[in-house]
Amino acid sequence: MTKNNETSSIKELSPEQREELLGTLKARFEKNMNRHKGLEWAKVQAKLEANPEKLWSLHEMEITGGEPDVVGHDEKTDEYIFYDCSAESPKGRRSVCYDREALESRKAHKPENTAIDMAAAMGIELLTEEQYRELQKLGNFDMKTSSWVNTPANIRKLGGAIFCDRRYDTIFMYHNGADSYYAARGFRGSLRV
Repeated sequence: MTKNNETSSIKELSPEQREELLGTLKARFEKNMNRHKGLEWAKVQAKLEANPEKLWSLHEMEITGGEPDVVGHDEKTDEYIFYDCSAESPKGRRSVCYDREALESRKAHKPENTAIDMAAAMGIELLTEEQYRELQKLGNFDMKTSSWVNTPANIRKLGGAIFCDRRYDTIFMYHNGADSYYAARGFRGSLRV
C-alpha cells in the first residue's frame, strides 16, 4: 500500500495519480487489443471514473508490478474484468506464503506477508486455476516464475495450496505446502469494475 493510504480508510487516488494511472491503463489497453477484442476504452474509463475505489485497487496492482489490463466484459453484470498481465509474477508480490494460517504455522524464516492478505488489502481476488488458464490463452505468462492461485477448501484444509506456471509451452498446476514461499513465486489477481 502507498504511504498516504495506510492510515486512511478512504482508498482514493490524488488527481495526479488518477490521471497517470488512467494514461498507463489506456496505453496498455490500446497496445494489447487481442486481450479485449470488441471493447472500447471510453466505456472502460467511464466505469473506472465512477468507481474510485476500484481505480485505487488497480493502482495497487500497478505499483506492485502486475500491469493490469482488461481481459473481458461480463454482459450480465456489465462489469469489466481486469487481470494482472505482467509477463512474470508481479515483482512486488513475491516471496509470500499462501495465507495467514500458513504464515502463523511457520516456526522460523517467516515471509513478510501472504498472498491472501495482500490481495484482500488491495481489494482484489487471486486468480482461480480456470482464470489462470484463460489468461494464458492471451499470451505466455510465468515462463520463469509461478503464481499462487485460489486454492479449493479441501486442499487447503489438508495443508496444501496450488500454484501455476508455464513451462515447455504447457500450463502446469502444482501443489506445495501453503506455508512455503519462494523468490520466484507471487500471485496474480483479478478485479471486476
